[in-house]
Amino acid sequence: MSYFEVKNIHKTFGNKEIVFDFECEKGVLASLVGPSGSGKSTVLKIISGLEKNDDGYSEKIILDGKAVEKTAPARREIGMIFQSGALFDNMTVVQNVAYGLITKGEKRKTALEKASEFLKEFDLNGFEKRMPGTLSGGEKQRVALARTLITAPKLVLMDEPLSALDAELRLRLGDQIRTWQKDIGFTAIMVTHDMAEAERMSDGIVRIGNSYSVQ
Repeated sequence: MSYFEVKNIHKTFGNKEIVFDFECEKGVLASLVGPSGSGKSTVLKIISGLEKNDDGYSEKIILDGKAVEKTAPARREIGMIFQSGALFDNMTVVQNVAYGLITKGEKRKTALEKASEFLKEFDLNGFEKRMPGTLSGGEKQRVALARTLITAPKLVLMDEPLSALDAELRLRLGDQIRTWQKDIGFTAIMVTHDMAEAERMSDGIVRIGNSYSVQ
């Protein structure tokens, strides 16, 4: 059995039908590609539990040997990074990064100390007291990545994490994400419509409507 496996995702929008099967091994980054409106983000939401499969279709989602399709989203051990970063505007950078640890029961002081140290991994030392509104797009995405990874999720879903950035920054941050992914060893699925980006960053490329296995 693969580290991550999803079968029978099925979603219909009007006359459009999304069918998706996929599996991968631990520690890989796979890119889910397709044109706008093809259902890439919907697939991620179903995997994370934020959206439901069509009635009559029972998806199967196995993560690290455990079936999670009936598990509440917050308990699936799946992290998600959105296009905007989705930071909490009323929290400092270090508070944003510590948030997940605190919600899991970590004492606030300990969580903040861990978050402050973890920020250094993403070249964000000295950013602890900054507010999200003062950050650039690339900085926001680095904070979002740190906030997700500090809780050590078993799977990271990234929904167009670079699309809001200019071309130069997009290229640079994409390379950084790939380096961090290899160094930390997290398993990830990234949605993008940019084939060149997918080829540069990924171990494998997945297209909507087909079944794939990424090693």
